[in-house]
Amino acid sequence: MQPFTSKFSNKLDAKGRVSVPAPYRQALAAQSIEGFYCAKSVGHRALTGFGRDMLERVADQLKGMMPGSRDYLVLATFAGQATLLSFDDEGRVRLPDELIEHAGLKDRVLFNGAMDIFEIWEPEAFRPVEAQRLAAMSRALGLDGAP
Repeated sequence: MQPFTSKFSNKLDAKGRVSVPAPYRQALAAQSIEGFYCAKSVGHRALTGFGRDMLERVADQLKGMMPGSRDYLVLATFAGQATLLSFDDEGRVRLPDELIEHAGLKDRVLFNGAMDIFEIWEPEAFRPVEAQRLAAMSRALGLDGAP
């Protein structure tokens, strides 16, 4: 699987359309999907985008679980929260109003690659989150000067 990497900033137009970065479209095309699944992020005012591979991972985890059981329903909620957004001829998607409102998106959209998924943020809202993540990464890698 081709990972989602890098950050990109694109314009959100008045109709709620945004151009998905070409490298992300290529990664999704490799998963035989002409769009992506999008859901509200857990714990952040952001969105999570992913392809067919991620849904297949969840389906694999559900195998062997009793349908309707608590654990099954908790994990299956992932699929229930996802909306399939299709690309138009220009590589754009129309973000549903509910998702735009959840993420606080205005005129710019920041795409942040996160390997198997990507995030969609209001750029200013991502700045402190990115700073926290970079500090945690530095600590985890032992790059912060602490013994």
